[in-house]
Amino acid sequence: MESAPADDRPWLASYPPDIPADFDFPQVPLTRLLDDAAEAFPSAPAISADGSVLTYAELRGQVDRLAGGLAGLGIGAGDRVALLLPNCPQHVIAFFAVLRLGGVVVPGNPLATADELRAQLVDAAPSAVICLDRTVGTVVGLRDDVAVRAIVATSLVDYRPARDRLRLRLPTPGARAERRRLVAHVPHHADVFHWSALLRGATAVPQASVDPNDVAVLQYTGGTTGVSKGAMLTHSNLVANAHQMRLWLPEATSGAESTLTVLPLFHVYGLTLCMLTTVLLASRLILVPRFDVDLVLDTIESERPTLFPGVPPIYHALADALRAKPSDLSSLRTCVSGAMRLPPEVQQRFEALSGATLVEGYGTTESSPATHCNPVRGPRRPGSIGLPLPGTSARIVDSDDPTRVLAVGETGELAVKGPQVFAGYWGHAASEQVLLADGWLLTGDLAMMDRDGWFRIVDRKKDLIIAGGFNIYPAEIEDVLAGLDGVAESCVIGMPDRYRGETVKVFVVPSPGADLSEDDVRAHCSAALSAYKVPKLVEFREALPRTAVGKALRRVLLAEELARQESSDATTGRRT
Repeated sequence: MESAPADDRPWLASYPPDIPADFDFPQVPLTRLLDDAAEAFPSAPAISADGSVLTYAELRGQVDRLAGGLAGLGIGAGDRVALLLPNCPQHVIAFFAVLRLGGVVVPGNPLATADELRAQLVDAAPSAVICLDRTVGTVVGLRDDVAVRAIVATSLVDYRPARDRLRLRLPTPGARAERRRLVAHVPHHADVFHWSALLRGATAVPQASVDPNDVAVLQYTGGTTGVSKGAMLTHSNLVANAHQMRLWLPEATSGAESTLTVLPLFHVYGLTLCMLTTVLLASRLILVPRFDVDLVLDTIESERPTLFPGVPPIYHALADALRAKPSDLSSLRTCVSGAMRLPPEVQQRFEALSGATLVEGYGTTESSPATHCNPVRGPRRPGSIGLPLPGTSARIVDSDDPTRVLAVGETGELAVKGPQVFAGYWGHAASEQVLLADGWLLTGDLAMMDRDGWFRIVDRKKDLIIAGGFNIYPAEIEDVLAGLDGVAESCVIGMPDRYRGETVKVFVVPSPGADLSEDDVRAHCSAALSAYKVPKLVEFREALPRTAVGKALRRVLLAEELARQESSDATTGRRT
């Protein structure tokens, strides 16, 4: 049974408001969102970052000039361009500039290790990489494996106010120390170009011809095996999802909103709910480079954002901070939580202390990402992911036979269908495992739907660990540990964590006679993995529980740990 139509739920008849039954999402290039905003609100602020502001007219001008510079390097329609950038103006400019040329954006984590970057770049085979100056050496070091045409380097100070850039040139100890922190030396290389020089010598180029069904973004994700796959998100997918989220925000006013952007723009959640939805609203992106409680609270007080997409650990940390030291968060109106389950107690505490509305939504990389959300105004159900977004159908199917739709109240796999569902995986036959012939996407998550059409996630089919909103694949960590002398075998699980949602624990079986410590395990992982993937908990065992065919029983290990934790909590009287 599919989700019930709105007319079966009288209280939903007007939510979201003013949406005709035959509403069609625009079939346009993603750059149209920027162009429309610049035409309607040319002098409105588009980006605030590090004390600098770009208006929509200035943003479009920068985009067109960078596109001209990239065209001069031979980048054109169909070329893939990797962006290894944090939340900074350059990320937004480069994103739209690549699309202006008809290219494909390949977002990547600028803090990824060389091994992690190598796997993604080898698969995507980008023609160019745009990155921070501090990352150039890493990218150049991968040239034997990744044949890129050009590397474009930018600095964290490129869009700082002129007074700040001038201060950094002063010969004082303080200025030198800050310059070392913000600016890295770029090694001389024939194929490395500086961002500022590229813009200075470029002229604007017109929009390339783009079919809405062309791929706009190659967003890397992973599956149950941990093998990284590029989800092909089209212009049509991302335009539709931005409109779907905009329709879900009935009080949002074009040209008048400000979105606090702590979520990384290289993640599909930050891409759509922060950048694209805000540009569609011709509103302001307040870019924050990282999550730091004091930094975020100070930014809210000074910049007065109205919208704040995030993940539960962020709201949890802010609620804890607000309880200890009140701050003025009165500008916040709507917060949307995703990527992991939002505990009802976190929702209640954050709303009570901030005065904002916090609702839970749901999505996957393969759906651009949003498919469900609790209503921002009107009834909602804590602990539920809410209702399908406009234009989205959802149903619960048999996990073993996805052609069989389950009855209301039964638990099965969540399947969704809509204009935001991706075109498949780049170069992988795995698309057939998640995309059914009639357009339904199998999410890999176990869920149930109640008689009113509300959906609730019950569990995950995948062995995926979600810590702080980031996906962590056990197989990736286990493969790294296989290269550590003295490790005979390892098995990784995700343990419940009050702050991060889940935390990584690894069980290690040492080789006979090996002398290993927890520090050895963590140090080896730290050398090859991003910090959030490094196991926080390490336990040594003589053997692991196994299936009849010899596979480690991950679920048994998790059940044992949960039982031990529950026993410990009961003994100490701790509330989880």
